[in-house]
Formats: sequence, C-alpha cells, structure tokens
Amino acid sequence: MTGQAFFVLTALADGPRHGYGIVGEVADLSQDRVRLKIGSLYGVLDRLAAEGLIEPDREEAHDGRLRRYYRLTRHGRRALAEEAELRASTARVVRARLRLTGAEAVG
Repeated sequence: MTGQAFFVLTALADGPRHGYGIVGEVADLSQDRVRLKIGSLYGVLDRLAAEGLIEPDREEAHDGRLRRYYRLTRHGRRALAEEAELRASTARVVRARLRLTGAEAVG
C-alpha cells in the first residue's frame, strides 16, 4: 500500500469526507509530509474504490458544486488495520537495528 493510500484510508477512518477534506486531513495526519493535489487524489480514490476499500457515501451541493463524500468499507477498515500493524512492526525492527548499530558504532 502506498503512503498516499495509507493516509487517505486513515483520513476516512473516523467518517466520510469529501476531496478537499481528505487533502487537508492527509496533510495534518502526515505532518505535511504527504501533500496530495486534487488531480492525484482522485487517482488514489479511484484505485481504492476499485479495490473495494472505499465507496462513495453521498453528494452534497456546496457553492453550486457537488461534493462527493467517500467512506471506508469493511474491507478497507481491515486493510487499514493490517497495514498499520505492518508499519508498526517494521518500525520496531528498524528501531532495534538502529540500536544495535548505534551500540557498535559507539563501542
């Protein structure tokens, strides 16, 4: 799973959001390390929808334009949880290796 997809799914974990809401939430969650442009966002959303991880929730009119909201599916929630565990596990391995190599570099 790409970093962009991971953060988009995470942005939708607490409820449906529209495109601009997702972009802002991804920036917040990633501490501005992941900055989605609207064009690339819709590519990510299309891929996640094709994989059954998200689905359209509703459309609302705002300033004369329709905003489409997206939500996680059950499958998307499971995939996000699995990816979060994989990333946490990987981070533990990396930290352990850094401690080992740090000790060797000092000694």
